[in-house]
Amino acid sequence: MTHPLPARTPARTASARTAARRRRRRRRRVVGAVVVVAALGAVGTGVWVTVQRLDLQPAAERCTAVLDGTEWYLSPAQADNAALVAGTAVRRGLPARAATIGLATALQESKLINVAYGDRDSLGLFQQRPSQGWGTAEQVQDPVHATGAFYDALVRVPGYADLPVTEAAQAVQRSGFPDAYAQHEARSRAWASALAGYSPAALSCELGPVDAERSPGAVAEAFAARLERDLGLTGDAVTLDAAGSTAVVRADALPGGDPARAAWAVAQWAVATAAVTDAVEVRVGDQMWTRRSGIDAGRGDGAAWRPVDRPELETGVVEVDLHAAG
Repeated sequence: MTHPLPARTPARTASARTAARRRRRRRRRVVGAVVVVAALGAVGTGVWVTVQRLDLQPAAERCTAVLDGTEWYLSPAQADNAALVAGTAVRRGLPARAATIGLATALQESKLINVAYGDRDSLGLFQQRPSQGWGTAEQVQDPVHATGAFYDALVRVPGYADLPVTEAAQAVQRSGFPDAYAQHEARSRAWASALAGYSPAALSCELGPVDAERSPGAVAEAFAARLERDLGLTGDAVTLDAAGSTAVVRADALPGGDPARAAWAVAQWAVATAAVTDAVEVRVGDQMWTRRSGIDAGRGDGAAWRPVDRPELETGVVEVDLHAAG
């Protein structure tokens, strides 16, 4: 038996086929436009992020102390060690001259880098020799021990604060090149004056964005430990906000009886150590340093320390904002 063929679907008219083609072309154009917009958006975002990051990245990371109109540069690693050397003098209540002598000595002996080598058995920041009674090899490579040992010896030199830097340093070091320390005196004076608080708003660092993100607790703990190590400030002298992202430091707890100078000593210490502590903003009095203002100042665009946009801090108080992973 023959089965009839199924009925054929009527063919679409020419006008219907044309309308369908138009709809398909419109869909393709819409999809293509969405893809292009999305791609451009992604590229634009990437470019914006890249531009922003480049804008916050200095040509070279460095730190500067200014004295009498002259800028004296150190690398962030050198500045970090300078903060310890000068900070130790501040916490001991020694004059800024002691810090100048200490910095000049370390610059000559090790370029302010805690090296693990030297002439014969000399090691560390001050190239101290275990065989000459400065401590064990491990001790003289500990910058805290080495700096303390240097000042222990310096304060035993009669009238050291009135001696030329090279004579005071040589009385401690007994170097084979006794006149070499003098070449570092101007740089050391600039850094000692800033880190002892005698030269306000004189120290800045050009640092890129913080890369190694740590938890707020870890950052705050490390900052507090470093503050105690260098300046001896602890307990009620240091408080942290609930998030652990802002440290409030009572600089007036330092010896000397000059809260304003002590505050500048702590504030500029915080800038000099920012590459290690992840500090991103430092406030003292009516002035503020940020990583951005430090970079701008290095490019010749304004001052590194700028007026704060909030009430002036109490004399003797310093606030430090720390960067941490959220």
